[in-house]
Amino acid sequence: MVKMGFSLFELSKPMNRHSVSVMPILKLIAFLLGACMSLTSLASPLLQCDVSYAGTTYKLKAKPTTDPYAVQPVDIGGRFFFKMILEESKGKLEHVLIYAYLDQQPRPILLQQAKYFGPFPAVAQPYPLTGLQHLYGGPVERELIYSCWLSTITP
Repeated sequence: MVKMGFSLFELSKPMNRHSVSVMPILKLIAFLLGACMSLTSLASPLLQCDVSYAGTTYKLKAKPTTDPYAVQPVDIGGRFFFKMILEESKGKLEHVLIYAYLDQQPRPILLQQAKYFGPFPAVAQPYPLTGLQHLYGGPVERELIYSCWLSTITP
């Protein structure tokens, strides 16, 4: 009869100089698992939005910031401004803010302010945040459409 594999009893036996030690292999596996876990903990959140106006879709991305006032809005077709803020504190995403403005004189008018508060799920797939939003503004009710989702950037 041919014996295949080994038992736990055999692993606990003292090793002689010709036997293979399992401990260095187990240590290597533990090290590699720890390295993988630390990489996922270093993953940084990323907000991505598809913003559409007048048949053009803008693909926007925002990374976390500790200074939300430094974030500049993006011009959308000369009619709207769109601003996305991921505010982070102590390495943790606290909340997401999304602003949409109608560009008009003497100053832009806020059409929508959306606030999303954590905790946010840590998932491998992009997490839909806003759903499909339709905003209307101006004398002829121009339409801005957007949808945003959270994902992660790994270093």
